[in-house]
Amino acid sequence: MKITFLGTGTSQGIPIIGSTHPVCLSQNPKDKRLRVSIMIEWDKNTFVIDCGPDFRQQMLLNNPTKIDALLFTHEHADHTAGLDDIRPFCFRQGELPIYAHKRVINELKKRFEYVFETENRYPGAPTVAINTIENKPFEINNKTIIPIEGLHYKLQVFGFRFENFAYLTDFKTITETELDKLKNLDVLVINALRIEAHISHFNLEEALAIIKILQPKRTYLTHISHLLGFHEEVQKQLPDNVYLAYDQLQITI
Repeated sequence: MKITFLGTGTSQGIPIIGSTHPVCLSQNPKDKRLRVSIMIEWDKNTFVIDCGPDFRQQMLLNNPTKIDALLFTHEHADHTAGLDDIRPFCFRQGELPIYAHKRVINELKKRFEYVFETENRYPGAPTVAINTIENKPFEINNKTIIPIEGLHYKLQVFGFRFENFAYLTDFKTITETELDKLKNLDVLVINALRIEAHISHFNLEEALAIIKILQPKRTYLTHISHLLGFHEEVQKQLPDNVYLAYDQLQITI
């Protein structure tokens, strides 16, 4: 299984438009972060989690020839706004299967009505095959995926486990029942927005507390804001086997 971090930034990305914050002015490529997304190449399958406003740029940088499934964690714009840019994949391979909570599908239908139109469709519109998921395991191409449910402030969100790899973003709270699904991981990816507490995201302290409970072999932090600090400085302060993810990082499990 190969994991590519397509984007590791928060909703505004880094640098933030017009910001003079030192991290936003950094010339270190690891301090420049597109909106959060990840690509998983698992045997002959290519899965992408979330497609935010940087999706086209991320696809051009990595150039996958196909996407077998697009999974959504939740409906916020930094995770969904790039849906129109799936068109090249649809033109080549037909309907692109999407997987999301029913609430998320309904939101996508509002924002991208033309994508889901069944009559008088515009011929250049992307086409999707809708798969509604609940908090129970589901299969894509004979691969089992386990949803992990949490809250993003008061909004339900899904993370996902693929064998011994799990991906959580935009989590603020998670129950013990859901944590039990995350035992015995080789790699955990988890959001860590900043140092200070935040109403809807784990901060660094909260993310490290979850890591201490789960004790995965390796952990990568994502959904990072400029307020976490410079990549190289933060990395030096992290525990062993905990790493800041960065855009274009690839890991193999």
